[in-house]
Amino acid sequence: MADTESTCTSVDDRTEDIVSPTRDALVDGIVGLLKPCLDQLDDKVRATRLSQSELHQQLEGLASELKKVQDQTHCPLNLDSYIKKLQNAKRKVVVVNNILQNTQDRLNRLHAQVNRETTRRRTLLETTSPASTSSTSQQVT
Repeated sequence: MADTESTCTSVDDRTEDIVSPTRDALVDGIVGLLKPCLDQLDDKVRATRLSQSELHQQLEGLASELKKVQDQTHCPLNLDSYIKKLQNAKRKVVVVNNILQNTQDRLNRLHAQVNRETTRRRTLLETTSPASTSSTSQQVT
């Protein structure tokens, strides 16, 4: 038996010998195309994680500095009750402003309705006046 002869006994076995190198070449080509993109993506993810870590450290440092400033500038007066009073007053002003705005809107709608009704009545009077005027003038003569 020669070395070049196939030892496969079925058609399926022979097909496998032909398809396998093609499949391997195709897989190698796809991996070759995708690998640079995946490597670049991996590098970007690492850089982002490193950046996030550095940002976290800077935020912790800033929080520490703000805590020191807060401790150094402690106000001897208790302003919480005054702040609550101001917030309550602000809430009341907002409520009154909303009431006034709603009232103004209602007045504007009422004014528009009055103008429409006045115009309608004026038009009605003008259309009926010539007829009554002509009947009145006929009665006078």
